[in-house]
Amino acid sequence: MRILLVEDDERLAAGLIAALHAAGFVVDHERDGETAWFKGDTESYTAVILDLGLPGMDGLAILRRWRANGQGFPVLILTARGDWHERVEGIDAGADDYLPKPFRMEELLARLRALVRRAAGRASAVIVNGPVMLDTRRMAVSVAGVPVHLSPQEYRLVSYLMQHAGRVVSQLELTEQLYAQDFERESNAVEVLVGRVRRKLGGELIQTRRGFGYLIEEATPDG
Repeated sequence: MRILLVEDDERLAAGLIAALHAAGFVVDHERDGETAWFKGDTESYTAVILDLGLPGMDGLAILRRWRANGQGFPVLILTARGDWHERVEGIDAGADDYLPKPFRMEELLARLRALVRRAAGRASAVIVNGPVMLDTRRMAVSVAGVPVHLSPQEYRLVSYLMQHAGRVVSQLELTEQLYAQDFERESNAVEVLVGRVRRKLGGELIQTRRGFGYLIEEATPDG
């Protein structure tokens, strides 16, 4: 899942990028407000982590423009400002959550996972679909109770399709969510990745809809 991180503090950004990568996210990082606004308005992101104090354009101004243009991705605001009036202003501008600096990285990741789950209509950190269980906290996948070892990229694919179970996901959407913008990849990278995951999880889990994309069916409670 692809995250836009908007933070001009290079040291903090480096720590965030490392933690987000370790948690299974693909990260695009921007430092100034104008560029961040353009990226969020033209690229596809699962969620955005947005600092308020930015050069070029303030974080709240960016957020208001995104929401005015119909961008609905969840936004987690970071700020060194502690005024509760400003927190209210951020929520009213369209923020989904608010985390004051300094913060613990574990809390940021937990809040981000919760935002992503809610955006996908999922309440629990553990998603069960038929024999497959995905634990988003531990980044673990099992089939019929047996743990399955997945590479980070394979895990991202399973996580994205499981969180959007019942919906056909296009190859373009998967490409946007699984790979960083500057990552060099083959034209059939998604097909190859799906093939590897099928061999590990079973060939019936990920279905192909020719001309449309890939699908994990949403199993019925007794299915």
